[in-house]
Amino acid sequence: MNSRQQLILQTVIDKGQMSVTDLARMTGVSEVTIRQDLNTLEKQSYLRRTHGFAVPLDSDNVETRMMNNYIVKRDLADFAASLVSSGETVFIENGSSNALLARKLGEQRDITIITVSSYIAHLLKEALCEVILLGGIYQKKSESMVGPLTRQYIQQVHFSKAFIGIDGWQPETGFTGRDMMRTDVVNAVLEKGSEAIVLTDSSKFGVVHPYTLGPGERFQRVITDSALKPEAHLQLQQKGLIVDIVNTGGFR
Repeated sequence: MNSRQQLILQTVIDKGQMSVTDLARMTGVSEVTIRQDLNTLEKQSYLRRTHGFAVPLDSDNVETRMMNNYIVKRDLADFAASLVSSGETVFIENGSSNALLARKLGEQRDITIITVSSYIAHLLKEALCEVILLGGIYQKKSESMVGPLTRQYIQQVHFSKAFIGIDGWQPETGFTGRDMMRTDVVNAVLEKGSEAIVLTDSSKFGVVHPYTLGPGERFQRVITDSALKPEAHLQLQQKGLIVDIVNTGGFR
């Protein structure tokens, strides 16, 4: 995806829909070129085309969420990838930032990725790395495996690092998730005792959701962007977490 297509997709997500004419005017290229871009983006399942317009996919779609603050998430993923050494086996949970991390690590032949995300596994179908997709109940909306079978599979594999997505964090609650079944899978991963790393943009801090990820002391590290509020940064450090602030150029 080139920079113009990234701009087109982000604008369609922000506005809800955009006409071919308006996109051509915004980007300074012809309507023929815009139609070619939209065809490409639709084939890759990033958006839908209607007569004369482009509209976003369902907001729960992984590709759509990946493109929301794409540059930030890409930079976070690049930093997270730098923490993985040659020969390591890592667990990558669900979520858009984690998908970008998996894509980055997929360029390395000597990395093994374990995941419960069928979307991530599909993303890596041409990757050089080894991919292990754990089984379980297929949760269609999240494109992820959940349930007691998934818990059992997690107990049978080993990994040095686990990259976890979150939905919320407050100092009183710790890390939280919005989905009970996915939260249960994360908690099974945390029970393994490997290095647990939260990979998320700063919009999740200050938000609370029903289900607890943790206890908090099972997490060792947070990777987020420079829009994190100073008080949240300090509170995370007071909880004993290493906080990596990645300077990015893309947060809206």
